[in-house]
Amino acid sequence: MTDDISQNMKGQFLLAIPGLPDPNFAQTVTCMCEHNETGALGFIVNKVHPLLTGRELFDDLNIKCDKSVDALEIYLGGPVQPSGVFVLHGPPFVWKDTLKVADWLALSNSRDILEAIALQKGPRSFMVVLGCAGWGSFQLDNELSDSAWLTCPISEEILFSTDTELKYEKAMMMI
Repeated sequence: MTDDISQNMKGQFLLAIPGLPDPNFAQTVTCMCEHNETGALGFIVNKVHPLLTGRELFDDLNIKCDKSVDALEIYLGGPVQPSGVFVLHGPPFVWKDTLKVADWLALSNSRDILEAIALQKGPRSFMVVLGCAGWGSFQLDNELSDSAWLTCPISEEILFSTDTELKYEKAMMMI
């Protein structure tokens, strides 16, 4: 293989092929935030944590919060770094440790954005995610060439405005 990735997946959704046997990724939509020669990073955006509430997460992090976090869904972003807390979000992009993914989307994992979200002072559009999906150097490229994934551009509507259980189906319609 060459030293260049075959196609950059940053800013794309990876959709698990129907029937994928891996329980970590079956029927998932993964928002790709980085992809280069050293590897790839993404976040599953259609799996809600079955037990953890926003209140419990912020309490565990010793972050002062208001009642709004009681209804906050926490997503399972993938099997890598399962205790890592990340935020996929729209503007503003003023937080520490922010990676721009698209004109309208960034990834942050700093305490300042979590503190702002806990008090309803964060971005209007956001998802709090535990864990991530990661691929080593050229691993994702090999999986793509083996047709292990379907792809389409990321969608703000799917990410932030579509019911979780409908995201996979809606993203499949974009292919």
